[in-house]
Amino acid sequence: MLKRKEFILGAAAGLTLAAAATAGGVITWPGAHAEPQAVNRITPVPANGDAFTPPPGAPSSFATIFDQVSPAVVQIDVTVKVDQPQGGAFQIPGLPFQFVPPQGRGGQGNDEPQTTQGAGSGFFISQDGFIVTNNHVVADATEIKVKMSDGRELPARLIGRDPGTDLAVIKVEGNDFKYVSFEETAEPRVGDWVIAIGNPFGLGGTATAGIVSAKARDIDPSGYNDYIQIDAAINRGNSGGPTFDIHGRVIGVNSAIYSPTGGSVGIGFAIPADTAKTITERLMRGEAIERGYLGVQIGNLTDEYKESLGLPATTKGAFVVEVTPDGPAARAGLQPGDVVVSLNGRAIEGSSELTRAVGSAKPGDTLRLELLREGRRQTVNVRAGTRPANLETAVTNDNDGSGMPNNPGAAAGEVVEGLTIAPVSAALRSRFDIPEGVQGLVVTAVSQQSRAGRLGFQPGMVILQANGRSVGSTADFKGAVEAVKSAGRPGVLLLVRTPRGNSPIVLPLQDKN
Repeated sequence: MLKRKEFILGAAAGLTLAAAATAGGVITWPGAHAEPQAVNRITPVPANGDAFTPPPGAPSSFATIFDQVSPAVVQIDVTVKVDQPQGGAFQIPGLPFQFVPPQGRGGQGNDEPQTTQGAGSGFFISQDGFIVTNNHVVADATEIKVKMSDGRELPARLIGRDPGTDLAVIKVEGNDFKYVSFEETAEPRVGDWVIAIGNPFGLGGTATAGIVSAKARDIDPSGYNDYIQIDAAINRGNSGGPTFDIHGRVIGVNSAIYSPTGGSVGIGFAIPADTAKTITERLMRGEAIERGYLGVQIGNLTDEYKESLGLPATTKGAFVVEVTPDGPAARAGLQPGDVVVSLNGRAIEGSSELTRAVGSAKPGDTLRLELLREGRRQTVNVRAGTRPANLETAVTNDNDGSGMPNNPGAAAGEVVEGLTIAPVSAALRSRFDIPEGVQGLVVTAVSQQSRAGRLGFQPGMVILQANGRSVGSTADFKGAVEAVKSAGRPGVLLLVRTPRGNSPIVLPLQDKN
């Protein structure tokens, strides 16, 4: 598991914000408004044989590649406003601590907004001044400046950005810039050499080399990127810079690092070039990035879930955990516990694939979902909505730990598998603050020595489904448990309403006496 993934990092000494990087992807760039003027396009080094066969001399030196492509790589400096609470200390985005300015620099009755400087990387993708970088480098900038490899500093303006993929396009005025192209004809392999160029710690014009370490890394909280992993050293300030193959073609946009310490440990991630090209082309045309929207919370169909539901081990799909009220999916009849196995005839391997497939649809498109419900296949047609711009990716809760009311009272209900359960009633709804519309079985007490107790079940949780079916009585729950036991399965899959939203939980069944 990733312990820490850095997107925005700061160098405290100079108040320099920056970030991370890596490699990946492939494509060729048309050159925005300079298509007839390809004079300054940097031509890839000719390849011999296979698209990724090293040219003569590689990898003994990357000097030729660096000399060729570095004029297209730029340092991006931004001015960012930061909130300064009373007392003077303020938070720099990405840093795990607050910064207290020196005496006289704020916090002494001065209510003027504070600013700090950030830094990242970028690269020209057209002769007429369009530059690709990360969204998190420029998202909150009040001023953007670009420093080129020849020392020139130019003001830049934001053209467009896409938080979903963490990509942005900025532009400087002019029509004589060296630029590079995304690679779209050859796909990098694990083990291929790569070179990353960027602005780590404000030290512009820095090259690091390594290999493609892995592909299709599913670490994106938004679900829209399928990262390429590289081991070329990536540090604060590399965000938004390019990773090249050994022919000088851009195969990825540096975006993140994994680091327990904040420094490079040889695990970096880049947005693949095919994704980067598609998004940045649209941004250059002034288009807003709109994505299809279902209105569901989904998770992967784990082996544990499949076993509990009695599904074949080869079953793949996305497990619907929660359905947004009055959203597109709810209006079409999707339910928590459904397993989506295909979309418009395309097989769905897991939650990330479904997220990308829905996100690539246009609002208003009809999405034909094939799903499993209570072991039977069904087809549901959903008209895609527009994904909200500020959609929360995680459910937050201000309660302390459990979030359940601390109201002892008598434990009403019947004991099943270590849980004392009872149907939702007006009294229980009031006692445990259960919203109207939530139906199921309320957990009123838990035997701490039971398997349910060890899993963390607490009074106030509501069991919505058992074994893929809604439960409204203790008889329903008992029947589901007995069905699982009769089938010889070790646990029953429950869909449980918790303080942080719906959650699928496999409850191991107690041994028979």
